[in-house]
Amino acid sequence: MFYLVGLGLGDAKDITEKGLEIVKRAKRVYLEAYTSILTVGKEALEQHYGREIILADRDMVEQGSDELMAEADKEDIAFLVVGDPLGATTHTDLILRAVEKGIQYRIVHNASIMSAIGCCGLQLYNFGEAVSIVFWTDTWRPDSFYDKIAVNVERGMHTLCLLDIKVKEQSLENLMRGRKIYEPPRFMSASLAAEQLLEIVEKKTAEDSTQKLALTAETLCVGLARVGAEDQKVVTATLKQMASVDLGGPLHSLVIPGHMHPMEKDMLRLFALDDSVKSFLL
Repeated sequence: MFYLVGLGLGDAKDITEKGLEIVKRAKRVYLEAYTSILTVGKEALEQHYGREIILADRDMVEQGSDELMAEADKEDIAFLVVGDPLGATTHTDLILRAVEKGIQYRIVHNASIMSAIGCCGLQLYNFGEAVSIVFWTDTWRPDSFYDKIAVNVERGMHTLCLLDIKVKEQSLENLMRGRKIYEPPRFMSASLAAEQLLEIVEKKTAEDSTQKLALTAETLCVGLARVGAEDQKVVTATLKQMASVDLGGPLHSLVIPGHMHPMEKDMLRLFALDDSVKSFLL
C-alpha cells in the first residue's frame, strides 16, 4: 500500500495517530521536501517517529516514482507531506501514477494552510480562488496573480496568496552546464509579496490613471507567519505598511480580504498593526 500521510503545519507532534501508526510499520518512509516545510527538520521527525526518513526532492517525486513506489504492491510505503497530502497538484499526480502501476493507495489527511488560514478571523467559505505569488527576477516579472485577486475582490471574496518557496534550485548557468550545484533555500516573505503587489498597482496606475483598481497602497491585507507553530504571527495592515513588516522566519502567507462581515472585522482588529488600521476596520 502506498500511503500519503499529512503532517500538519507545526512540528513532529502534529501527525495524526493514524498517520503515526503507518509511519512506524512502513518499510520505507519518505518526506516530501520542496512544496512546504515544518518548523523542525528531518532529524526531529526521525527522533519523534523512531524511524529513518528519506528526503524526497522534486526530481525524485516528479521523475523517480518507480523508486518511490518500489515494492508498494507488497509492502507499506509512507510518503509524508507537510500540511495535507492533497495541498499540491504534484501529489495528485503521484496518485494517478500509483493507479497506473496497479498500486493501491490511501490518504491520511491533516490540517493545511487552506483551512488553517481561518486563524486570522476571516471565514473560510468567503474565500475565492487562491493564488501563488512567485519570486520575480530581472527578466521575469509575471503579474497574472493580480488579475485573480482583482476578480475575488470584485466578487467580495477573500484571497489566500501562497508565497513562493525555492528549495534545491539551480542557477540557470549551473542548470545549462549540468552541474548539480544548488542555490541556498529561499522563502518569500509577506513583505516582499506586498512589495510586488504595490509595484503592479503603480504600473497599472501609470498606464491609466483614470482606471479604478481593485488594490491600492491603502488596501488592507493580512500577513501570517508560521501558521500552526507556537510562534505563529498574524498582522493586519495596509499593503504599503505590510511591505515594511518583519514577520520573522518562514513560512509566510498573505491574505487580501474582500467584503467583510462585522465579526470578521472584529477579528482582524485583534491583529491590527496600529490604531489607524483599527479605525479603518470600525
